[in-house]
Amino acid sequence: MSLPIRKRHQPKGVSILYDDNEIMVINKTAGLLTIGTDKERIKTAYALLTDYVKKGNPKSKARLFIVHRLDQDTSGVLVFAKTETSKVTLQTNWDQNEKLYLALAHGHFSEEQGEYQNLLAENQALKVYVTTDPKVGKLCVTKYRRLEEFRGLSLLELNLVTGRKHQIRVQLANAGHPLFGDTRYGQPEKEAKRLGLHAKSIRFIHPKSGESLYFEAPTPGIFQQMMGRKLL
Repeated sequence: MSLPIRKRHQPKGVSILYDDNEIMVINKTAGLLTIGTDKERIKTAYALLTDYVKKGNPKSKARLFIVHRLDQDTSGVLVFAKTETSKVTLQTNWDQNEKLYLALAHGHFSEEQGEYQNLLAENQALKVYVTTDPKVGKLCVTKYRRLEEFRGLSLLELNLVTGRKHQIRVQLANAGHPLFGDTRYGQPEKEAKRLGLHAKSIRFIHPKSGESLYFEAPTPGIFQQMMGRKLL
């Protein structure tokens, strides 16, 4: 059973979609880190929501646990656990969940739908790359469906079969279709104010009740603007 959401006290940059004693599901805005880095530990979804569940009381035993992450410049659905048992259960079954993304990618896709299967590895500079060495890389699978095309951009719906760091960004860049606004794996763009990637929805089994849950985050305005019209 969902707990009452204290909307007046929601931290800036997140919108709580669901909250109970085991999990919390939010819609994260682009620009907000999921978890702290060496340079930033306070302005993160994890830190802000930890304070929310503690209700401002540092002595409270209420906690949040990281289940997965979204890149700082990626918006959309993000799931946290509120117990260690729920965290382990969710992570163990993570690749079985349905995770859909929206992406703005450069170029024309000749096929309306397809699939990328690549071995991805990470170098010492923390940059992910495609490799052919199975001893180094991990298999990553992403299915895509072309929804719209407009002025050299393609709007894609992606089914993230596996969930590795920068998976979508690297696979699309490797295929010659870097994401709009991706300065790490693509090219700098003056008109890009954020990364063209949005975690649209997720469907998973509740770690305690066993209930099938589905959550969806509204399409960000940038996707509507770049495609030249209102999108559902």
